[in-house]
Amino acid sequence: MQDNHIVVEKSEDGSGVLVIRFNRPEKKNAITQAMYRRIVKTLNFANEDEGVRVVVFLGTEGCFSAGNDMADFLTYGMGQVTEPPAGFEFIKALAEAKKPLVSGVDGLAIGIGTTLHLHCDMTVASSRSLFKTPFVDLALVPEAASSLLAPRVMGHQRAFALLVAGEGFSAKQALEAGLIWKVTEPENVESETLEIARKLAAKPPQALRIARDLLRGSEQEKLQRMDEEFAHFSSRLKSAEARAAFEAFMRR
Repeated sequence: MQDNHIVVEKSEDGSGVLVIRFNRPEKKNAITQAMYRRIVKTLNFANEDEGVRVVVFLGTEGCFSAGNDMADFLTYGMGQVTEPPAGFEFIKALAEAKKPLVSGVDGLAIGIGTTLHLHCDMTVASSRSLFKTPFVDLALVPEAASSLLAPRVMGHQRAFALLVAGEGFSAKQALEAGLIWKVTEPENVESETLEIARKLAAKPPQALRIARDLLRGSEQEKLQRMDEEFAHFSSRLKSAEARAAFEAFMRR
């Protein structure tokens, strides 16, 4: 089933794998508010449906996601929207996900297209993938609890390079940093990602969930950091320097 550039597919082989695919290639899979709402609804469904064992995130050929839709950012920053962006509900849904999250990346993974994988349990990326978070370049700050998780995963200097300096990570660098599990060729990303998901889905579900929870640590800690980040992020979105950065980006 498809809704506003998000395609959701449940495996027909009975494995319990649920795929969420970004499908807006003409905009490099930039995520709109409607797309976020669709994903949140799907993640909530997966949490409650015992038939879903694993959730998989995929993009399209050559692009996982270019991150948040910049037009939505600009609308929020100009004060035309007052309620929290749907993207904030999305990152909270990632932290609250009860089922394993697996992702497959081919090509661009920008902003939330990178930080999303900090919440995934296993990620496969193609050799041509690029991970980049231009938060500070847009006069913003890190999100999705990445300021908490990234230093733990990759150490301060790599996390700073990725989240603050805005340095792009190749697939090899992302692997060395611990952001992803495996690098493969572009044509193999989807099949290898789905194979990992099927293997996880075949494991005893209760034992899998307990083991996953033990490794992931405190959900509340992640949610608290997300709240802290969002307070700064929201304030920065409405700042004069962020507005100037967005407008410059839109003129490119």
